[in-house]
Formats: sequence, C-alpha cells, structure tokens
Amino acid sequence: MADSSPFSLQGKVIIQFGGTGLLGRALVRDIAAAGAALVVASRNRTALADLSDSERAAGRTVEIDEVDITNEPSVHALRDRVLARHGRVDGIVFNAVSRTMRNEQDDVANWVASMQVNATGLFITLRAFANAMAAQPTGGSIVNISSIMGMVGSNPPVYEGTTMGTVPDYYFHKGGMINLTRHYASVYGPRKVRVNVVSPGGIFNPGKPQPEPFLGRYNKMTMLGRMGDAREISGAVIFLLSDAATYVTGVNLPVDGGYTAK
Repeated sequence: MADSSPFSLQGKVIIQFGGTGLLGRALVRDIAAAGAALVVASRNRTALADLSDSERAAGRTVEIDEVDITNEPSVHALRDRVLARHGRVDGIVFNAVSRTMRNEQDDVANWVASMQVNATGLFITLRAFANAMAAQPTGGSIVNISSIMGMVGSNPPVYEGTTMGTVPDYYFHKGGMINLTRHYASVYGPRKVRVNVVSPGGIFNPGKPQPEPFLGRYNKMTMLGRMGDAREISGAVIFLLSDAATYVTGVNLPVDGGYTAK
C-alpha cells in the first residue's frame, strides 16, 4: 500500500549532491528510508561506490552517478540521464562543498578554487534543475544546505586553544547561498518550483570529536546545550522535499539548537 502521509517521499525522484561526508551520509540514509528513489551524485566514484555498498548492506538502495558540478555540460548530462531513467526529477538536495582555504592568509588561488564549487557549481546546478522542474506539470523542490555561519559573523574566541579556526570563503559562500535561494524561489515559484535552504548549526563528529575547549564554549552558545547530530538535520530536509511543505518556499530554516536565536 502506498504511503499517503504528506511527509513521505515515497515515489519521489530525488538527486543529492554531496553524500559521502558526515552530514551527507546521514541525509542519504534518511532520504532513502523515507521512500525516495535517491540518486547520489559526486565526482568521487570510489567514495560513491563505498556509499552504495554500505546502503545496500543496510537494506536500502541508492543510485550513484558521477558529475562535476563546476562543468555545465557534466551537470546537464546528469540531468538528462536521470530524466531518461525516471521521467522526472521531483527534488534535489545541494550538499556539495569544497573546503580549500586553510586560514585567513591563504593564497588567493584557494579562494578561487573554493568559489568554483561553492558559488559557480551551485549556480550551474540550481539553474539546470530548476529549469527541468519548471518544465514539469508538478514542479519540484530544491533544498540547499547552508550553515548558520552564513547568517552570523565569525566568533574566533570559540576556537581559542585549538587548531580549529575560521576562513573567509565559507562565510561568503554560505551567506550567498541563502540569498541565491531567495532569488530562485522568487523566479521559479510561479512555475511550481519551491526553493528553500536549511542552515545547520555545529554537528558533533563521533568519529573525530571536536576538541574539548571548543565543545565547552560552543555548547553554551546553544539553547539545548550541545552540538547537533547529523541525523537531526534530515527531518528538516525531508519536510521541505515532501508534500507537507507545498506552501513553503524562500525559507531559511536554521537547525541549530537555538544558536542563532539566543
């Protein structure tokens, strides 16, 4: 029996860009479990194959496909392959990110490399798939993954006593993603394409825990007194992809334990 819940993704064709990191894997697991026909796209075929194997071992099936989001023909070819296999694209999740800058005084070449993925790649991908969805009678849903660091300024004292720190490109492209989301929500809304953004707060990494000095300071800055778990981001993303959110567009949804509201 088909799942009639408006929160279900049963039967929806979703493409996720960036699925092999901590957050990406959690999103893959939960979007697939919500019933989507999920295609995970990346330029790292080895990592994709590992992801596919682990999902299969867990009883979930995801398709994998290679793409270079900085190359427009590559993105268009992915779009056309998915449309040929499935007949439509109901949603995309843009979780791809490149962290090329190492510090404030890093070489400008690393800033340029960062923008190729995080700005140009985002633009190429959103336009290609928004156009495809706009051509469908049912439209579609785009969910971009930004960060609360696209909403607030940096806070260097939080990182004191650690090797962690801030880099300018991250704040630039995450803030830009939020406003580009609003732009595309406005442009494509009349054609039934919803465009939203989720801004996660800090996510605890159990495999490589953040340093205690940082954790103590960061946790006090949230209302819940802790960092997030990667799976706690999935619910917001699934909601925005689902039919439960058909009147939600242009929204930036922080999932941050109250960090930006405190």
